[in-house]
Amino acid sequence: MKIKTEVSIPLVYNGVELSKRVRMDILVENEIIIEVKANEIILPVHEAQIISHLKLANKRLGFLVNFNVPILIKGFKRFVNKF
Repeated sequence: MKIKTEVSIPLVYNGVELSKRVRMDILVENEIIIEVKANEIILPVHEAQIISHLKLANKRLGFLVNFNVPILIKGFKRFVNKF
């Protein structure tokens, strides 16, 4: 499997590419975005982050993984970009 970490993508607003870039934690096979957290709770801003990454990178599938949970499966949340 091809895995890239800290993948930088351009920030585009209203069709204009801004000088700022955002970074995805992990990109698997150039298709799946994985955002890694270690927080007590996942906030809406964390979910908004992965949704934004999916849209900016034009990817369909992403996972938000929180490692600060007693059972790891409860730390996974799946997101699908509807485009």
